[in-house]
Amino acid sequence: MKRWPAELRHPLFLVGTVLYLVSAAHKRQWLGPWPLWPHAFTAYLADTLTLPLELTLLLWLMRRFYFRNPAFVLPTSWIFSTWVVMAVWFEGILPRFDSRATADPLDVVAYAVGGLIFWHWLNRPAAH
Repeated sequence: MKRWPAELRHPLFLVGTVLYLVSAAHKRQWLGPWPLWPHAFTAYLADTLTLPLELTLLLWLMRRFYFRNPAFVLPTSWIFSTWVVMAVWFEGILPRFDSRATADPLDVVAYAVGGLIFWHWLNRPAAH
């Protein structure tokens, strides 16, 4: 059996995926309340994890299917532009057209923190 790609086995990606799934289950009330976790932490957890998870998947796809180069890393401009698109769409445009969406400037900060997490720890050349 083949091993999973290194990008998808990275401890931060795995922990982030589990936390994101738990956060999503909590928001849908499939789980009870978060024990002993501050509201600010749980309110912005998914937003903080969004960019690291999405960009890690993009990095893997680009390495595997486009560049075919395990040393490829996403340019900083791609990370920044992903942050801008997410912020403009989810905090600027979507709330104007969907009553269920709420614009929150702190979500933009959470996206930025997630982008920095990806840039600093996950956007590295794959080990051979």
